[in-house]
Amino acid sequence: MKSPKLTADIANATAIDFGSFAELGNYVLELGPDAKIPGKVFGGAPIKAGGADFSFQTFAPGTEGGFYHTHKDHEELYFFLSGEGEYQVDGRNIPVKEGSVVRVSPEGKRAVRNTGSTPLVMLCIQYNAAPVGSVNPSDGTILPEQVKW
Repeated sequence: MKSPKLTADIANATAIDFGSFAELGNYVLELGPDAKIPGKVFGGAPIKAGGADFSFQTFAPGTEGGFYHTHKDHEELYFFLSGEGEYQVDGRNIPVKEGSVVRVSPEGKRAVRNTGSTPLVMLCIQYNAAPVGSVNPSDGTILPEQVKW
């Protein structure tokens, strides 16, 4: 089974490499002895993320996520990086393709499937749900020092 490669681990940053999207099929997420999801890999723990998690997943043509699910606390953002398919939330099918983004609240019943002829690749970001407007876009600080490459 493939694992992400640690490429940097310094005081204020960690970096990992998953390989090319074509290699995502080499990952297998094991949820239990009878529950394995091919083509899915989480990155939050390997990259030491504390406030969110993320995963990459690839679906071969004609395949689907395999189960409807909800969450207790996590809202999710799904970014579709290649391919085309449908994302179902609460019984409604939403067409998705490269460039599509879908947000699902914790209670939303969700599933995904590939309806195209090429792999459907998505990035999912999980984080604790909060009211709209809770994130402060001016949280960053522009520093006076110059970047030295």
